[in-house]
Amino acid sequence: MTDQTEQTEQSRDESGDGKKLLKARPGRLELKKTVNAGQVRQSFSHGRTKSVAVEVRRKRTFTQGVSGDMQEVKKASAVAAEAALSKQVKPAAPAVQADKAYSRRPAVLRTLTEEEAAARARALQDARASDPSGPSILDQAVEGAEARRAAVREDEQVREEEERRREEERRREEEERRHREDEAAARRAAEQADRLDERTATKSALEEPAAPGEITRAVPSVPVGPLGAAAVSEDGDDRKPGRADVRRPSPRRGEPRRRSGKLTIAQALNQEERTRSLASVRRARERERRSHQTPAEALKIIRDVVVPETITVQELANRMAERGVDVTRSLMKLGVMVTLQQTIDADTAELVVAEFGHNIRRVSEADVEIGLKGEDDAEENLVPRPPVVTVMGHVDHGKTSLLDALRSTNVVGGEAGGITQHIGAYQVVSAAGNKITFIDTPGHAAFTAMRARGANVTDLVILVVAADDGIMPQTVEAIHHAKAAGVPMIVAINKIDKPDADPTRVRNELLQHEIVLEELGGDVLSVEVSATEKINLEKLEEMISLQAEILELRANPSRAAEGVVIEANLESGRGAVATMLVQRGTLKMGDIVVAGSEWGRVRALSDDKGNKVLEAGPSVPVEVMGLSNAPSAGDEFAVVESEARAREVANFRGRRMRAQKSAAQPRGSLEQIFSQIEAGEAKELPILIKADTNGSAEAIITSLEKMGTDEVKVRVLHSGVGGINESDVGLAQASNAFIVGFNVRANAQARELAQRENIDIRYYSIIYNLTDDVKDMLSGMLAPERRETFLGNAEVLEVFNIGKMGKVAGCRVSEGIVRRGSSVRLLRDSIVIHEGKLSTLKRFKDDASEVRDGMECGMSFENYQDIKNGDVIECFDVEQITRSL
Repeated sequence: MTDQTEQTEQSRDESGDGKKLLKARPGRLELKKTVNAGQVRQSFSHGRTKSVAVEVRRKRTFTQGVSGDMQEVKKASAVAAEAALSKQVKPAAPAVQADKAYSRRPAVLRTLTEEEAAARARALQDARASDPSGPSILDQAVEGAEARRAAVREDEQVREEEERRREEERRREEEERRHREDEAAARRAAEQADRLDERTATKSALEEPAAPGEITRAVPSVPVGPLGAAAVSEDGDDRKPGRADVRRPSPRRGEPRRRSGKLTIAQALNQEERTRSLASVRRARERERRSHQTPAEALKIIRDVVVPETITVQELANRMAERGVDVTRSLMKLGVMVTLQQTIDADTAELVVAEFGHNIRRVSEADVEIGLKGEDDAEENLVPRPPVVTVMGHVDHGKTSLLDALRSTNVVGGEAGGITQHIGAYQVVSAAGNKITFIDTPGHAAFTAMRARGANVTDLVILVVAADDGIMPQTVEAIHHAKAAGVPMIVAINKIDKPDADPTRVRNELLQHEIVLEELGGDVLSVEVSATEKINLEKLEEMISLQAEILELRANPSRAAEGVVIEANLESGRGAVATMLVQRGTLKMGDIVVAGSEWGRVRALSDDKGNKVLEAGPSVPVEVMGLSNAPSAGDEFAVVESEARAREVANFRGRRMRAQKSAAQPRGSLEQIFSQIEAGEAKELPILIKADTNGSAEAIITSLEKMGTDEVKVRVLHSGVGGINESDVGLAQASNAFIVGFNVRANAQARELAQRENIDIRYYSIIYNLTDDVKDMLSGMLAPERRETFLGNAEVLEVFNIGKMGKVAGCRVSEGIVRRGSSVRLLRDSIVIHEGKLSTLKRFKDDASEVRDGMECGMSFENYQDIKNGDVIECFDVEQITRSL
């Protein structure tokens, strides 16, 4: 019996949710039938009938509980019946579970009751009274044990009180949770019942309606015979076959309609009812709220709109969360007719954003350069650095010779023509052991930009003035550069060893340019030196060191390097080589450098003497190899953290440079171009320039552009650094230009192509030779000057009409001389009415080459016959004179 009970309980547990599994017969496990079965006879046309088995079961509705499990929604009567049944039948399983739960509780040691403790206390007092000698060791032990038991008892009481309180709180929370779950389940059951009533009320029933809360399921069976068998209803009554038995009754109001169609497992288990999702409920509530909300109550969301330099209309609308058609309409009001895919500038976009009430935050493409240069260094990180000194002055005043004397080298001997055409940087150790960085600048007029760059990167300027030559134009220009840069100046009066040297004259001439030397009461240091004789060089170094101490030059070497490009060129086998001056930080091998629109990783470093170095600190000039191309002289360089950042910055700078070049090119309409050509104004000399360094190319372009006039000018098609290649020759051929190579040569392929296409390639090593040749070319393109020479006047006395010759004027020469073939003007009342040439000049009947003053002659004009008495004929010669720039 016990095994059968356990098997029954197990079958109940496995079935779950009221689906009881019972063994109806040995060896077969099936569902317990909880429905009433019967048969119904259906009649059809032509005497056909069919008997169907009908099962009627109660509808069971399930809903989701608070814990997420599915729970059955029962009626109040069913709940009461189950409660009554549960009171009558008490299974043994809960007791067993209670025993198991009790067995799992922790064991608690038994303590003495109050009666036991009181009895022991009385016994102890009696023992003490019988022994007057005082408490013994046993008594003390007993008292300690009693004290410990009392302490344990108090702890247990406190613990029991705490457990009792927690148990009450848990019971209270459980009751509240069950109450909330019951309320939620009842509410959901009521909602589902209402939805089910509405859904079933709209369906049509094929059979008689079941009792409220019940549904039917029709299972087709095999017909008994040709006429069928008697149908049995669910209450057991026999029904006759006929059409009246299958009429479709109308459902009563409030009753569920019968199910139609196929029966699925989900329908059989009453799980086809889908509840509405939470998102759907929220959307419906939002729609209802919007429908009841007036436009004035709707709060507009103010957004921060990020607008770059250019943006499409559609993208602007997306960033504002506005409709594209509204943005287009706003632009049309501003007079801008664009589509959604067209771009607008940031200013127009700002007006649109302001009109829609949003906040604009403009960004620029140049933001990629933000953070490229680091922040200012803290005072504790700064250490002294060598001064950077720029040597400036007029050409041939001895700047490079002075540096050679300080460095004990011979740089000037290697310069073409004995003049400096490149900017150079050197580091010198003075006699006192101090390091000084010198920057040598060209003194020729063409290298103004180089001198300006040298003045901007320096700490101190040495103005070299020849004692025998005095102040010259480039000296004045150097003074202006130094003043513009705001750097102190030291005047070095050179060539004092020459017999005609006059340092006093130099000091007085400097006063005209507001340079007051210390000898004349000013604050500008000066020293008389001789580069060739090496006179007072130590004094010059002392003055430089003194000025550097006054300036307190310091920098932080423990950071990423930053500085400026002094010069750059392309060398065969080495690639792009840039001379860089580190201003702060330390440049190391392997650093990623961005210089202007070029970038690269440092592959090699070398000092001014050509020695390989591993790093360069502040105020140290080095040659850097590893850049993608030669940067422009004067570009700032900085070390970045990654190649991606370097590539991004270099690409942006390249785009900006190309945009500036295209914007600088003059643009005109087609009519203006044709008018200039017809007037002879559009005369240009196209030139392609290749130089050894960027600074030289820049100086050449500046010099050639200054030569242009309103009639002729130079147009530089392309300028670059490096040798002349085939692409340069092809560009010159397409533009009918000639190529200038400054300290560079063409390769073999370029030379062959130039000879084959008759392209002129000219090589130069001195810049003023180049400028002289280009000046001669421009002079040859100038139109010759027309100069008139007055010869004489003749007065018309009589006009004769002679057959084929036409009209002939009888004249008397009143002034000068009249020559045949010369140009004449016909004056009437001192107004020029014709200008042309003499066709005939006769003296009596003979042709004459010229007629002098006071003599009479006959004259006729070419293609002109309107001659009257009293007119004056002016005779003159026209001379064409070649012009030059």
